[in-house]
Amino acid sequence: MINFTTTIQKFDRKGEKTGWSYLEISSKQAQRLKPGCRVSFRVKGTIDKHEISGVALLPMGDGNFIMPFNAAMRKATGKSAGATVRVSLEIDEKGYQLNKDLIACLRADPIAYDFFKTLPGAHQRYFSKWIDSAKTPATKTKRLVMAVEALSRRMGYAEMIRANKGR
Repeated sequence: MINFTTTIQKFDRKGEKTGWSYLEISSKQAQRLKPGCRVSFRVKGTIDKHEISGVALLPMGDGNFIMPFNAAMRKATGKSAGATVRVSLEIDEKGYQLNKDLIACLRADPIAYDFFKTLPGAHQRYFSKWIDSAKTPATKTKRLVMAVEALSRRMGYAEMIRANKGR
């Protein structure tokens, strides 16, 4: 486990990460967590008193990592870019759990399920996290239907979003 105090950062212009809030994890800190690792890995712990789990540390190519500081974290801590936070992190050995309602719906549609299983894990998680982020049962149901329909037509997440834009 590592413990440290850091300042919440925010990317101005950084490709796909433009506008992201994040915490810097130095190469020294990352090596204490997972020696020799230079790829993304998951951690759990606390930011101030807010518990986190299954959060990915993303490599920045120089041995340093970042941890996205998402809207849920900002809301729970009441802090945003420029604020200081106290962080405790350790490796999260528990793998990401796909949304169980999504899996149940996919099992009822073998074509969609078979295609879903061919997708890389990160792409499967796009669908799952999108469904998990629904704030109401109606939105969750709508997203489940959209996902199963798209997957049965062999569409990935991005294609599904583009196809449904403006609906």
